[in-house]
Amino acid sequence: MTSCFYMPAEWAPHRQTWMLWPQRTDNWRLGAKPAQTAFARVALAIAHFEPVSVGVNADQYENACNRLQHPNIRVVELSSDDAWVRDTGPTFVVNCEGELAGMDWEFNAWGGLQGGLYFPWKRDDQVASKILQLEKIPRIRTQGLVLEGGAFHVDGEGTLITTKECLLNSNRNPHLTQAAIESELQQYLGVDKIIWLPEGLYNDETDGHVDNFCCFVRPGEVLLAWTDDDQDPNFQRCQAALEVLEKTCDAQGRSLNIHKLPLPSPLYATAEECEGVDAVEGTQPRDPGTRLAGSYVNFLIVNGGIVAPSFAVPEDAQAEALLQQLFPERQVVMLPGREILLGGGNIHCITQQQPLP
Repeated sequence: MTSCFYMPAEWAPHRQTWMLWPQRTDNWRLGAKPAQTAFARVALAIAHFEPVSVGVNADQYENACNRLQHPNIRVVELSSDDAWVRDTGPTFVVNCEGELAGMDWEFNAWGGLQGGLYFPWKRDDQVASKILQLEKIPRIRTQGLVLEGGAFHVDGEGTLITTKECLLNSNRNPHLTQAAIESELQQYLGVDKIIWLPEGLYNDETDGHVDNFCCFVRPGEVLLAWTDDDQDPNFQRCQAALEVLEKTCDAQGRSLNIHKLPLPSPLYATAEECEGVDAVEGTQPRDPGTRLAGSYVNFLIVNGGIVAPSFAVPEDAQAEALLQQLFPERQVVMLPGREILLGGGNIHCITQQQPLP
């Protein structure tokens, strides 16, 4: 692979968005039916702007087809262990000739046997190769580099942002130094500058994925999850990230324009919600009273739109207003995000854009 390949920014034109269908009853409550309703709403919202392909296990194929009836949605039989295609699907890269390729990162369920969220994860590790084969796109497998798509954001102009909490975690790549990981990211994603935030959001079970905490809105501008409450466990994390962002420049030498996106009021799983999840050994348990890592930063940029989560809290309106201000040329669509959040992520985590080369 030559350095000519690079990952386009999320706001570059998409050919389509990929999703996977949720059905894991030890992660999604009540047989995953509430989650399926939430995922279907996301797929239908995205289909208003661009095509959507949804990978579904064989035993859910008919159900998914019936729930996803839209001329812009394609349902394909594609087995997986869970529905986080941002992390298990390919990261698409393009080159100067307009050719497309797909990065197939090694996947270990966010930590393998040291804090991973379930076992086994073999089918999830095959998702990227299956998608690339379906699309007839060349595959680049990164054997020996464990990485998830939600662990980084790029601006399409040489800058990548990530967190030390995730990429330097000993449960991912203990054999690689920070410098070695930087070298891999530069080679595979065509970036020159890597911005390392210390941590992601508190209690994020992905070990601090940046896509739940901070993202680019355009070159030279970032959006950071924020709280002014010094009693909130996220307060110090936000302050530490702001300090890094204020002192750094991007790959083009620009100082960053930083926008603060308020976090939703503290959200917690209820006893009833947790009781609806199957208790299975080896899967992370769901406990009532656990602070959920809710964030409005976990949105997807699509062709002409923004699809973002809402949580039925007062901050929803502030988030929608700021997103519309930052993306005046796009239509902002807010969708209920609680059911997705209960499973451990949100709209950005369950989607993966395929760029238009």
